[in-house]
Amino acid sequence: MSKIKSGATAAIAETMNTDFEVRSLDTQCVNASEKDLPLWYNLKYLLAGIFFGIILVKSEVISWFRIQEMFKLQSFHMYGVIGTAVVVGAISIFLIKKLKIKTIQGEDIEFQDKKFTKGQVIGGLIFGLGWAITGACPGPLFAQLGSGIGVIFITILSAVAGTWVYGKFREKLPN
Repeated sequence: MSKIKSGATAAIAETMNTDFEVRSLDTQCVNASEKDLPLWYNLKYLLAGIFFGIILVKSEVISWFRIQEMFKLQSFHMYGVIGTAVVVGAISIFLIKKLKIKTIQGEDIEFQDKKFTKGQVIGGLIFGLGWAITGACPGPLFAQLGSGIGVIFITILSAVAGTWVYGKFREKLPN
């Protein structure tokens, strides 16, 4: 079975029906690490990360107490933040499609339909359980560490271990 090239359609992937081909549809752009760029070129990513971390801290989404309030249905705060992110994302996708916005490198942005599977439900439940137990999802882990919550390092190690386990057993898991 041949490898699907960049820009392949979802219909081709469904006929080949393998995990690798479907995942390859997500890799439309040239990997920035393949380009020979000066080190300072990546400074924008550092600045964006710092800005994102400040937003996470100021909106209190890194607070273990806020996360516990959410899972105990005691406060609307986290649902408001997540809901706002969903609305902003939906509007952004609408505008990207409507205005045919391109990437910084001038490439077309394409959205591929995703097939719903039971693995997404199982993975979501595992993710939510880990989030409820640790009080952290992957997004704010480093913001929590940077704000002085040192114990979150254990959660970071666990996230890395979980990612490794997923990669190791991905082919045997339900799609």
